[in-house]
Amino acid sequence: SLASSAITCFTRGLDLRKGTEDVLCPANCPLWQFYVFGDAVYASLSSVCGAAIHRGVITNAGGAVRVQTLPGQENYPAVNANGIQSQALSRWASSFSVTPGTKDTTLEAVGRSVSTARPSTGKRPKKTLDKKVGNKDCKADIAFLIDGSYNIGQRRFNLQKNFVGKVAVMLGVGTEGPHVGVVQASEHPKIEFYLKNFTAPKEVLFAIKELGFRGGNSNTGKALKHTAQKFFSLENGARKGIPKIIVVFLDGWPSDDLEEAGIVAREFGVNVFIVSVAKATTEELGMVQDIGFVDKAVCRNNGFFSYQMPTWFGTTKYVKPLVQKLCSHEQMLCSKTCYNSVNIAFLIDGSSSVGESNFRLMLEFVSNVAKAFEISDIGSKVAAVQFTYNQRTEFGFTDYITKEKVLSAIRNIRYMSGGTATGDAISFTTRNVFGPVRDGPNKNFLIVLTDGQSYDDVRGPSAAAQKAGITVFSVGVAWAPLDDLKDMASEPRESHTFFTREFTGLEQMVPDIIRGICKDFLESKQ
Repeated sequence: SLASSAITCFTRGLDLRKGTEDVLCPANCPLWQFYVFGDAVYASLSSVCGAAIHRGVITNAGGAVRVQTLPGQENYPAVNANGIQSQALSRWASSFSVTPGTKDTTLEAVGRSVSTARPSTGKRPKKTLDKKVGNKDCKADIAFLIDGSYNIGQRRFNLQKNFVGKVAVMLGVGTEGPHVGVVQASEHPKIEFYLKNFTAPKEVLFAIKELGFRGGNSNTGKALKHTAQKFFSLENGARKGIPKIIVVFLDGWPSDDLEEAGIVAREFGVNVFIVSVAKATTEELGMVQDIGFVDKAVCRNNGFFSYQMPTWFGTTKYVKPLVQKLCSHEQMLCSKTCYNSVNIAFLIDGSSSVGESNFRLMLEFVSNVAKAFEISDIGSKVAAVQFTYNQRTEFGFTDYITKEKVLSAIRNIRYMSGGTATGDAISFTTRNVFGPVRDGPNKNFLIVLTDGQSYDDVRGPSAAAQKAGITVFSVGVAWAPLDDLKDMASEPRESHTFFTREFTGLEQMVPDIIRGICKDFLESKQ
């Protein structure tokens, strides 16, 4: 067989040189980093390992893939498969397909000789090792918000603890698996233990068993708000890029309002599930502040985030379906990802050297970048400013809150034609476009598109933008001087500076810009 070469999560079809190549994909590539175009036949711009997972040839555990180069085609479709949403592309010069590869025999032999080199002590040690690691396929940081109110009483409180213990064990808690903590809701919330305190199932079970019943009103709203704000800090063991989940257990009804707490949780990127046990009786309902409290508190009112159990008795059969929900990574619609938590402003050069048809190519580039993000009132936002000597805000971050509207606004931008004052334009955008969203939850990005030398200083305005928390990418075309581009870009400058001789080269930069935004997003504090 051909020798397999190990590649990275980022390797694209066009980075491979042979007509047929056997490659080895690494394990655990973050799915959001994959940029894939098409289905079955993929544009060579696509990530090879991403395409292989999309096609079902390998899983996220990596593995051997055979890549076959194919001619280019038109209309690569967008298809969601195996946790990856591929993008549509109107045409590309070359393509590839993926099929299961044959692992290189030498690699396998190495693997074998190493494992047999250790003295064999039966099968036991291997088992405990896996237990410590936990269930790697379930990535979640979970707070169980348990009911410690007089509603539930001591006896049912103990049954609730048993149920939570069973859920924790079945989740496969471990160093690389899910991490869990517990908060008790009563009159005042109490964080019983954090995510970082215990990572072994035995320890977690013991900690749950030791919990004492507090009693008091069921101020679940207060506890939910407190948990969303305080529980998931990095100091307390929350992990970057892993879904944050709160599972609220409610016996009967809450004494306070859940709606505001639900809003706060969504703002903090937390996925709220509500497990309600024993529906409230009619007399009780007269005291409830809001009968529709479940719908207002959960992450999305789509049925997925609410779960009912008739009583606390015989709950074993309810453990597995709940665990399956908590491990459904792609259903966690409230998680903050680079796709739903960024503000991107495009600063577009409208100077007379660009010309009408190249200006259209610039707008196409802007659309293609914007298209990759989940634009909504609670998601990502896009703005555009065109500049010559003057600046014109084409639209601000809050003008359009659906992707369709944003894309149509980009298409309708009219070419100004004039001089080039890039520095002024950056200052204008920092003040007028980013000013209003400065204290919002999203991370801010500015993409400067220019085709020439600026008549004014760009260094000062760019430094001020970066100081205001804006990450700057500079994209130069044709006569744009590299020094200007580097002076504008955020650190590290190499990965934030882009250049192409021809306007047609903009299209190929799209995946790299998106990937750059996602990388910066993940590396920033969450």
